[in-house]
Amino acid sequence: MVDPGQPKALRLIQSRRLSLIACTRELIGKDIEGSENLAEVLGTVVPQDWPPALYGRTAMRFALMQLDDPAEQGWSFWYLTTKQEQGELVGIASFKGRPDTAGSVEISYSIISSFQRQGLATEAVAALVGWAFSHYNVKEVSAETFPYLRQSIRVLEKNGFHLTGPGSEAGVVRYVVSRESLK
Repeated sequence: MVDPGQPKALRLIQSRRLSLIACTRELIGKDIEGSENLAEVLGTVVPQDWPPALYGRTAMRFALMQLDDPAEQGWSFWYLTTKQEQGELVGIASFKGRPDTAGSVEISYSIISSFQRQGLATEAVAALVGWAFSHYNVKEVSAETFPYLRQSIRVLEKNGFHLTGPGSEAGVVRYVVSRESLK
């Protein structure tokens, strides 16, 4: 999927149906330039309804600032593509930075509406939670969502997350999965 001639090594996670590609400044730059440029560099089809909800120019600019530090690659955005020969970009998932000193990291995800209700978000979250827990200093992964977003909550519950209470912003709730709970 990703051009092997890329000058920088890309972090890649493979799940059953998805390739998760860690964003770089170059990839986000291509995304900002337009879908055609992103499709070319990823070697995938970028649907017309790209980008998914909650991922727009503001999020892209945040990710560019975050990726000024090369150590943030992997702890920022991940493009989600199908593993078919001519894959399709189906969504994006992210960590909101490296783990804090307590070993907690927050995850988020968004799937294009035409690919929702196929288990792709559940699969992507499982892959990223596994990747996060492959780092010795990560003790828990959290996510925040609105209580009325039942699909999002179901994705979290299927991945072992449990409700811990209010989130960091008004109206949101926080879910957590710990390394210990998955043993």
